[in-house]
Amino acid sequence: MTAPSLRKLEFDLQVNKTTLHNWKKSRPKLYEFIIESYKDRDILKKHLELLMEQKQIIEKEIDITKNRIN
Repeated sequence: MTAPSLRKLEFDLQVNKTTLHNWKKSRPKLYEFIIESYKDRDILKKHLELLMEQKQIIEKEIDITKNRIN
């Protein structure tokens, strides 16, 4: 995943671009932490989507098995 856009950061963190640029220069660890958090969030979202797909597949298999038994 690429870094989130400044517009997205502005909206989510409720700060302006100047503040973000200042953080990037004067507080690089904070800025990097924010960027990494967005990457983690994106990965977690993808994993959740995969788990939901797996759940649907398992439910279909259960239904098929129930129908065979009955």
